[in-house]
Amino acid sequence: MSLSLKEKQKQLYQTVLARLQDRTQHQIAEAEVRVLVGDELKKQNWLLPENERTYLVNLVTFSITGLGPLEFYLRDSNVSEIMVNAPDQIFIEKAGKIEKAQESFNDDEQVIQVINRIVGQIGRRIDESQPLVDGRLPDGSRINAIIPPLALNGPTLTIRKFPEKAFTINDMLDFGTLNPEMAEFIDKSVKQKKNILISGGTGTGKTSTLNALASCIPKNERIITIEDAAEIRIDHPHLITLETRKANIEGSGEIDMRTLVKNALRMRPDRIVVGEIRGGEAIDMLQAMNTGHQGSLTTLHANAPFEALMRLETMVLMGGLDLPLSAIKPQIIQAIDLVIQQERLSTGERKVTDISEVIKSPGQKEYELKKCF
Repeated sequence: MSLSLKEKQKQLYQTVLARLQDRTQHQIAEAEVRVLVGDELKKQNWLLPENERTYLVNLVTFSITGLGPLEFYLRDSNVSEIMVNAPDQIFIEKAGKIEKAQESFNDDEQVIQVINRIVGQIGRRIDESQPLVDGRLPDGSRINAIIPPLALNGPTLTIRKFPEKAFTINDMLDFGTLNPEMAEFIDKSVKQKKNILISGGTGTGKTSTLNALASCIPKNERIITIEDAAEIRIDHPHLITLETRKANIEGSGEIDMRTLVKNALRMRPDRIVVGEIRGGEAIDMLQAMNTGHQGSLTTLHANAPFEALMRLETMVLMGGLDLPLSAIKPQIIQAIDLVIQQERLSTGERKVTDISEVIKSPGQKEYELKKCF
């Protein structure tokens, strides 16, 4: 009885791995593995079409030196996100649309093996005592892994790929995210040092838009970016990138977003760019905007411009300063100049659906927005 492609792959994998058993992962080069897989294929004398032969060489090589079937999608520039729900349920995002991938893992054990390989690269560990890891790969891609007992259906992995190049306003025009009038308005607003809040739901492209806006900042200005996991990519000669740090196994050593925002103010920034406001750092960001640090940029999760300002209120309250709303609202009104709303349509396209100006007038105590686009 002839072997299936998966059975051939498993046999090749075990044979080649046996030949490398005295070597550590770091001592095994991809080129060498490709040669060994090719040798084993010749020995087996299987009658295979060229495309199947190439596929087997790639898959076995990736399983030994990389992230197994995920390598096909990590190396595909059109794939922006990879989601592993189960060994036979890998989903990818391509051109804004989520689709089920053709590749799959053999079992939960192989998924765990790949997760361990990933977390090992970033100096972390994952096990029953620490079943959740959030981090960044060496190429900048953001990863989240969660395993039982927290993940009831088995090990789960999400990889958001880091963009290969800095995203610009021209890219937004090419993708149809905004129109030329919007692009010109945003470019001028950034150069005029308007404080801009980018609002939208998960996966709407807020970070890409933040990158595009930051690309409009003049080259002679000093930019400091602050993120939980570095995703902002800006082609700029005067750029400082800061990233939060999780607590270690003993529960110490954490550096949070608030600490980095406060520290950034001592670094003589012309612009502060915060990847995403999620909590108490909102009050520090607002105070920075209101004390001479114009032209700051940030994002948050909200479904409408007015809702974005309301969420900002909630996050300020999370800062623990016990401020009344009557004191918070005027700060937000004075700090935020523009709110850019972004959405992902059912077609997968990401669109800027609203650009609103925050009206400022003497004694203004309630939010008033003027729609620009």
